[in-house]
Amino acid sequence: MVAAVTTYFACRKLLNFTRLTTSTDETDALRLAANWDLLAACLRSGMPVVTAIRAVAPALPVDAGRALGKTAELMSLGADPADAWAPAQAHPVTAALARGARRTARSGAALAEVADSLATTVRASAADLAQARAQRAGVHVTGPLGLCFLPAFLCLGVVPVVIGLASQMLSHWQ
Repeated sequence: MVAAVTTYFACRKLLNFTRLTTSTDETDALRLAANWDLLAACLRSGMPVVTAIRAVAPALPVDAGRALGKTAELMSLGADPADAWAPAQAHPVTAALARGARRTARSGAALAEVADSLATTVRASAADLAQARAQRAGVHVTGPLGLCFLPAFLCLGVVPVVIGLASQMLSHWQ
């Protein structure tokens, strides 16, 4: 009886601990990837960089959107690319884009390729995170299963063998 109650509470605690819900980090990562895709599409359509940034900035998280908005303002005022991308470089969400934009300003490569690459990278890391969570869920599922099958295995498999061996050994000693 005590074992059953203990098992019930252990399983309940384990199930509450490992709720399988979509995390906000994963959702935000996929939204961020979609925003980088949107930026790449805007740039490929021939939209100026400043206009494309202004189109994408409101869809980003608030602080990242402000940083990109400030970058667009500085670029529209004619600031040097290194100075214009400094606000975006300071924010962790837009830092990779800012590094890529600074690189494209020096080399002349397309910023759309950088945005595409960022979207691919963000999606890959979100997929890795989802796969790790799925593997963790598989491990957590086997815990309650083991708690249920181990007593049955002991009662139906090990105990009869031990009792049988013990009775044979005791009969030989008497």
